[in-house]
Amino acid sequence: MSDPVSDQPSAGHQPRWRQFDEQWYLLRYPEVRDWMHEEGHQDLHAFYLETGQRYGHSPNRYFDEIWYREAYPEVRRDLIQEKWRSGFEHYCAEGYHQHSPHWLFDESSYLRRYPELTRRFLDEQGFVNGYDHYLEVGEARYYRGHQFFDDELCRRLALRFPDYFDSGIGLFASWLSLPSSIADAGRVSWYFDPVWYLDRYPEVRREIAEGRYSSALHHYLTNDTARRFDPQEMFSEEYYATAHPDVVACIDLGSFRNGYEHFLRFGAHEGRVPKEGIDLLAHMNRPQVRNDVRNHVYDSAFAHLVAARIGEVQRAALVETPEIDENQSRQLFEREAEALLPAFARHPLDFTVSGVPEVSVIVVVYNRLALTMQALSSLRANYAGAIQLIVVDSGSHDQTQRLGELVHGARILRFRYNIGYLEGCNAALAEVQAPFVLYLNNDLRLYPCSIAHSLERLRFDDGIAAVGAKLIRTNMRLQEAGSIIWRDGSTYGYRREDSPNLPEANFVRDVDYVSAAFLMIRSSVLRRLGGYDLRYRPAYYEDTDLCVRILKMGFRIVYDPNVVVEHLEYGSSGSTGSQTLMHANLRIFARAHQDFLRHQQPAHIRNAVQARERRSDRKHILFVEDRLPLRRLGSGYVRSNDVVREMASLGYQVTVFPMLPRDQSELELFGDFPETVELIADQHLSTFPDFIQARAGYYDLVWVGRTHNMERLLPIMNEASRYLPTGGAVLDTEVISTPRTLERIKVLDLPKPALDFDEMLRRELECAHYCQQIVAVTEHDASLVRRAGYENVSVLGHEMRIRPTGASFQSRRDILFLGALHDEGAPNHDSLEWFVGEVLPFLDELLPEDVRFTIAGFIHPSVDVSVFARHPRVDIVGAVHDLAPLFNRHRVFVAPTRFAGGLPFKVQEAAAFGVPMVVTSLLSSQVGWQDEVELLSASAEDAEGFASSVARLYQDSALWTRLRDGALKAVERDCAPARFRQDLSAILQTCIA
Repeated sequence: MSDPVSDQPSAGHQPRWRQFDEQWYLLRYPEVRDWMHEEGHQDLHAFYLETGQRYGHSPNRYFDEIWYREAYPEVRRDLIQEKWRSGFEHYCAEGYHQHSPHWLFDESSYLRRYPELTRRFLDEQGFVNGYDHYLEVGEARYYRGHQFFDDELCRRLALRFPDYFDSGIGLFASWLSLPSSIADAGRVSWYFDPVWYLDRYPEVRREIAEGRYSSALHHYLTNDTARRFDPQEMFSEEYYATAHPDVVACIDLGSFRNGYEHFLRFGAHEGRVPKEGIDLLAHMNRPQVRNDVRNHVYDSAFAHLVAARIGEVQRAALVETPEIDENQSRQLFEREAEALLPAFARHPLDFTVSGVPEVSVIVVVYNRLALTMQALSSLRANYAGAIQLIVVDSGSHDQTQRLGELVHGARILRFRYNIGYLEGCNAALAEVQAPFVLYLNNDLRLYPCSIAHSLERLRFDDGIAAVGAKLIRTNMRLQEAGSIIWRDGSTYGYRREDSPNLPEANFVRDVDYVSAAFLMIRSSVLRRLGGYDLRYRPAYYEDTDLCVRILKMGFRIVYDPNVVVEHLEYGSSGSTGSQTLMHANLRIFARAHQDFLRHQQPAHIRNAVQARERRSDRKHILFVEDRLPLRRLGSGYVRSNDVVREMASLGYQVTVFPMLPRDQSELELFGDFPETVELIADQHLSTFPDFIQARAGYYDLVWVGRTHNMERLLPIMNEASRYLPTGGAVLDTEVISTPRTLERIKVLDLPKPALDFDEMLRRELECAHYCQQIVAVTEHDASLVRRAGYENVSVLGHEMRIRPTGASFQSRRDILFLGALHDEGAPNHDSLEWFVGEVLPFLDELLPEDVRFTIAGFIHPSVDVSVFARHPRVDIVGAVHDLAPLFNRHRVFVAPTRFAGGLPFKVQEAAAFGVPMVVTSLLSSQVGWQDEVELLSASAEDAEGFASSVARLYQDSALWTRLRDGALKAVERDCAPARFRQDLSAILQTCIA
C-alpha cells in the first residue's frame, strides 16, 4: 500500500467537477447559442441552471448527466418527482459521497483500490471526495480512476496527437474532450480495443457520428445491450457464457452488467478461459507474469497477456527464460575469479589466529590459483571468527606456489607431487586444532552466513556429527539438496537440475550423505574414523564412505538449506576422468557396505521422496489447509501455523499442502514456518491425487484443517485410500459452523433454513466418519461433535504467550479492531459494518472527536473497505507485520462480532498484548471470560450499550488496569503453550501407533 499523496488543494478549493465550464459547454452543445438568442438569455450559467440541466446537459467534461440518470434509478425517480432539477444538482448535494459522476471514473473502486484515502485523510487534505482527489493530485501520481483508463497508454496516445492534449488539465480531462477520431485511434486500457471494436461493430461508428456516443469506449460502457458486444479480440461474451454457465445466472439477476464485468472482477484472477484457445491459467503460472502482477506492472494476468499478444515489449514474458548454458556459466565463474587476482596482490587475505580457532578449514589445491583465491576470499568474507586455514598444495606448478604472499596466517602443506584429495585431507587432519573441521573445495563461492549456520547446527545438538550445504551449480540449478545412497551403492543429489528456491529443497532434514565440496564435521568424530579411507584414492566416493561410517557410529548427518554454496562442478578435475573414477570406486563402496546398503531404497527416481531423508522412527504428517497458513492471514491460520510449529517441535516431519492455488513469494513462505517443515507451494486440490500417489506409503497421518476441506478431499481419499495411512485421518474442524450460520440468519433477518439444527449439524459433520479423530477448538464445539454422533473428539484450543505492551493508560489513545477480512459478509466484515454504522454514531456523543478507530489486519483484494473509510473517525492500516507497536499505542480493543463460532483468537491476542477490550456477549461466552473481570461485555443487539461500554473503558483508568490484569491471567491460564503442546501430543499419539 502506497503512502497517501500529501498535496493539498489551495484555500477556498472548489472541486473541478463542481465548476461550470462555459467554453466546454458551448463546444459540447453548440445549439445553445441560438437557443439563448431566441429566448433572450445573456448569462450562459444562468441558462444552464434554468434550462440546460432540465434537458440533460452536463455542466463540464467531468460529469455526464445522461449516464448519471441511467446509472442511478433512484436519481431518475427523484427527477421525475421534481425533487432535483438535474442529476448534477443531486450529485453536488449528496451523491458525491458514494456515487460515480462519470462512466469513466468509479468512486467506490477508487477508494477501494487505495484504502489509505480515508474520510479523515480527504478531510484533512481538503478534498471533497475521491473524484476530487483524483483530478487534483491522484492522476499526476499514477493513481487509477477506472479500470478502463490507463494513464500510461493514454500518454502514448498523447505522443501521437500532442495538439489535442493539454498538460494543464491532465491526460484524463484531455481525453474526455477528444474528437472520436482521435479517442478511437488507440487504446487507453488493456481491457478495450477501440480500433478492433469499431471494425467488428461498424454500426457503432454511425451512432458516434449521430452524436449518441462520444467514442467507442463510451458506447461499450454505456450501451443498453451490454452482452451483445465484445470489448476486444481476446474476449468472447458468447464463449464465456457457454464455458462458465454459473456466471449467466448472476448476470440475469443483475449482479453483473455482462460476462466481461464478471471476468475482470473475478474470472481473470481465477484463471477462467476468456475465449476459446486462450489458456490464461498457463500464462498466469509463468514466473515473470506473477512477478509483474505482484509488482503492479499490470493489474491482472489477463492485462499482461493482452499486452504481450499485441507485440508490446513485455511480450518477452510469454517466452520462458532460456536456461543458462552451463559451459558459458562455468567460463564466467572462472573469469570472475581471475578478475579478483589484482586486488589480492595489493590486499592479501588474513587468516591469522590467536588462541584456539573455532573451525579448521581444509582446502586441497592443484594449480588453479584464481579459483583458490576466490574460494578463500569467499571464506574470509563469510565468517569473521577465528578460522584455522590449512591449505594442501598437491604439487601445483602454477602461481599457486606464491599462495603464501596472497594469504597470511594460513598453514600451507606443500607436496612435490600430486598426492590427491584423500591423502591431502588426511595429512591436514593432523594439523587440526579446532573442534570442527570444514572440508572445502577450491572451486566454489560461499553464500552469506554459511559458516555460521553450520556451526550453529553442530553446536545445537551433540548427536549431529556433520552438516552439508545446498549446492548450486554455476547455471543456478541444484547440484544437490542433500544426497541419497541407493541400495546398489549409486548416489543421487536430491532435486538435481531443479530451482534452488524449490520448497522441497529448502527444509532441514537428516540425510544419507552430503558432498565434501562443503562438509563440516566434528573433529573428534573425524579423528576416531581416521579421516578418509585411502581405498578411494585419488578421489570419489570417499565422502559417501565417510558419511556412512559416521551413520554407523550412531551420529546424524544434516542437510541445511541455509548453508548455500555455488559450486563449479568438476572444477578440480575433468568430468570424463571423474566419471571413470566414480564407477571404479562405486564397486569398492558397494562391497564395503553391503550391510548398510540392503536397508536403502532401490535406485529409482520415484523412491526419492522416501529416500531423501534417513530412515528413522520419525513420523510423517501431511497437513492440509485452505492455503499455506501464514500468520498474517489471521482467521484461523495463526492457529494452524501454531499447530504446524508444535508438530515440528514434537519431532514430526510435517508437509503442508494448500487446497487453493495462491501466489506467495519465497519471503512470505520461508520466514513463517520452522525450517524442518516442507511446504508444497506449487500444488493444490486438483493435483492432490497425483501428489498422494507419488508419495504412497510416506505419511503416517493426514491432518485436514477445516471441515469443508475434508468434504472436498473425501472422494479423492476414498479412491486413493491405498496410498494413504491405514489409520485414516484427523479432521481439525477449526469451527463448527452450524451455530454461526443460524446466528447469522437471525442477526441479518434472513429466511429460516428448511432443516432443523440437528440435521444441519449432522450434514456439516457427515464427512467426519472417515476420520480416526476429530478435533474441536472448544469444549462447547466438542459437545456439538458428540451431538452429531461422534465420540472420537478431542479439544485443541489456541497457543498464546503473554507479552503485555508497556505504554501507560495516559499515553495511549484510540480504539483498535484487528481481524482478517477475507470475504464480505463474513463475521469480521459484518462486525465492522455494525460497529461503524451503528456504534460509532453513539460514540460521537461520548468521546472527543479526535479519538480514532483503527482497522488493522489482512484485507483480501475482493473486500471493499471504502464504506468504512468514509467515516471521519476511521483509519485503515491493513496487515501489520509487528503487532506490538500497534497494540502499544491503542487504549481499547473492540470485538463487535455478532455471529461466529469456535474460539475468538483476536480476543485472546489483544489480552496477551495487554489491551483491555469490549466484546459482544457472544464472544464473552465463547472465550469463557467474565464481564467486569477480564473484559467488558455488551449485547450485539444494543449498539448504544456497546458504545457506552467502550466510552467507559476508554475514560476509566482504574477499570482499564483491572481488566488488563484479569485478561493477562486468563491468557496464561487458558492458552499456555505447554498445555497446547500437551494436548496436541496426546492427539497425535492416539492417531499414530
